[in-house]
Amino acid sequence: MLSVENVSKTYKIAGNPVQALKDISFTLKRGELIAIMGTSGSGKSTLLHVLAALDEPDTGKITVNGQYSKNMFKEPRATDYRRDMIGFIFQSYNLLKDLTIEENIALPLLLKEQSQATITRKVGEMLYLMGLEDWKHHRPIQLSGGQQQRVAIGRALITQPPLVLADELTGNLDTNTSKDILRVLTGMKNKFNQSMLMVTHDPIVATYADRVLFFHDGEIVNEYSCSGIDDMDAIMHIFQQILTGQSI
Repeated sequence: MLSVENVSKTYKIAGNPVQALKDISFTLKRGELIAIMGTSGSGKSTLLHVLAALDEPDTGKITVNGQYSKNMFKEPRATDYRRDMIGFIFQSYNLLKDLTIEENIALPLLLKEQSQATITRKVGEMLYLMGLEDWKHHRPIQLSGGQQQRVAIGRALITQPPLVLADELTGNLDTNTSKDILRVLTGMKNKFNQSMLMVTHDPIVATYADRVLFFHDGEIVNEYSCSGIDDMDAIMHIFQQILTGQSI
């Protein structure tokens, strides 16, 4: 589904070069969920922004759904790519406060110029799947954090994009709400056979993934294949090693 080959990205901060990504390479299979863990400033969010064509790498090649385009980061191609291929779930939800819940979820379909009948049907189905039918006429401010995150997930998945990117999906939520959100996300992944990349600092969240990639100083320094909550101790052990520099 996704192939990342030798991707690097350097920023200038106060006139000094800071390499956020250093020759990153990995693949993501169809229907696979990868969690990305790492130290602060290790390049996790930069990678998501590059994959969503919100930022352009200095070097490297990215192939999505078997397609490669040199103009992926240039407008209007970048906007078309995000509209057709990407669902992005933000930690801060990024919902439009003046729109209702159903209007927020419908927005990507409006941008794709879907018919009103199609929009009504798909939004209705998504509201049901997200457990938000009773809240569809409310504004985001009237919902809890978990409910707002469900809206954000519904909006990201409404067009059934092949690739879903999530940045600290549960960072603002309590443990029980986080588990509910993760069950919803993985259920949708299985229903639509979508590929997902999820940045997290929480080893419990990482156990919901098929694989975990560990980042440090812009590089992938370790990888772990997991199958459930029993892997949490192993994931935490690797993460602690990275934090203390033992596995680098």
